[in-house]
Amino acid sequence: MKAIPYGRQEITEADEQAVIETLRSDFLTQGPKINEFEEAFAGYVGSKYAVAVSNGTAALHLCALALNVQPGDKVITTPITFAASANCVRYCGGEVAFADIDPETFIIDINKVRELLEAHPKGTFKGIIPVDFTGYPVDLEAFRKLADEYGLWIIEDACHAPGGYFTDSNGDRQSCGNGQFADLAIFSFHPVKHIAAGEGGMITTNDEALYQKLLMLRTHGITKNPDLLERNEGGWYYEMQDLGYNYRITDFQAALAMSQLERADANMAKRKAIAERYDKAFTGKKMVLQKQERGFSNAYHLYVIQVEDRKGLYDHLRENGIFAQVHYIPVHTMPYYRQFGWKKGDFKKAEAYYDRCLSIPMYPNLSEQEQQFVIDKVLEFTEK
Repeated sequence: MKAIPYGRQEITEADEQAVIETLRSDFLTQGPKINEFEEAFAGYVGSKYAVAVSNGTAALHLCALALNVQPGDKVITTPITFAASANCVRYCGGEVAFADIDPETFIIDINKVRELLEAHPKGTFKGIIPVDFTGYPVDLEAFRKLADEYGLWIIEDACHAPGGYFTDSNGDRQSCGNGQFADLAIFSFHPVKHIAAGEGGMITTNDEALYQKLLMLRTHGITKNPDLLERNEGGWYYEMQDLGYNYRITDFQAALAMSQLERADANMAKRKAIAERYDKAFTGKKMVLQKQERGFSNAYHLYVIQVEDRKGLYDHLRENGIFAQVHYIPVHTMPYYRQFGWKKGDFKKAEAYYDRCLSIPMYPNLSEQEQQFVIDKVLEFTEK
C-alpha cells in the first residue's frame, strides 16, 4: 500500500482544465477569476464580502492592519494553533496573550478568556482571535457577547472550517466565516485544506468599510477607485493612500480554488463519513476523542486522537507507511514567544493536550481500505 499522509490535496481533470483555460486567457493575475471566486466563496459561507489574498497568513496580517492593531495593543488567542494566528499581532507590534483550551473540544475556553479579561482593567485588551481548530466551530455568539462587554473586536481564524457551523440561541445555523458575529474571518487554501489552490487565502466580512480597506491594503495601499481618489488626472492615475502590501492571489490560483469550491459540499460529506467510521472504531478504546457537541458541525480538517504514548504510536504508524502529524506545538512554548515571558506550565490543559495529541489521516479521497488500514494499525498499538 502506498504511503498515507495525514492530509492530501485532490486535483481532478476539471481542476486542471480550469487552470489551463485561465493560463490561456488574457490574465494571469488581477483578472476576472479572482472576483468570481470571491463572490462564490462569500455565497458559500454566507458573508457579504470576501477578499482573496496570497495565503492565510497574509489574510491574518491584513485583518490586524485593517483593525488598526498598534504597537503595545494586547490581543488574546489560543496556544493550540499554528503560529500565524498569534504572529499577525506581532507583525503590527502588538502583544499576544493566550488563554487555555477546553480539554474536551480542544478549542479556546471562553471561561479562561473571561478570567483573563476580568483580571485586568477594561481597555487592556483590544481583540480576540478564536480558532475553529480541527474544523470545530467556536461559539461566536457567546464570544461576541463577551467581546461587546469589553469593547473588543473578533478575528475568526476559520482556516480549518469552511463548511462548518454552529447553532445559535435562536436555533439558526451560523456558518464559519459568515460575518454574523466576527468582524473579520480568514481561510487558507493550502494543499491540505478543504480547498487547495497551492497557496491562497480569503478574508470574509459584513463590514463594508473594512472590506474597502482590505482591498487597498492587499495591493500596496494603492487605489484607482475614482470615488476614493483625492484627485484624478486621467485613466492611468492611482494613489497610494496607505502603507499596504503585495498580498494578491493569481487568477490561475483563483480558477483552481473556484473549481474545488464546486465540490466542497460533496467533499464535506466524505470527511464526515470518514470521521464517523473513526468514531465507531475508536469509541471506548484506549484514547480520547474530540468532543462533538450537539448543534456544532465539525468541518473535519483534522481528526485528532489523544493517546498516552504519542511518540510510540507516531513511530509505529510511520513504520507502516502512515504519516500522522501533531497539531500543534503550543505557541507560547516556542523560543520566539518565550522571550516575552511565556513558559511551559503556563497553560496546563493545552500542554497536556499537546503531550498526547496525534492527527491521523483525514482527506476526502482517503479510501475505506486505506482508512481501515489506519484503524487497524492504531488499534494494534494502543490495544496491545
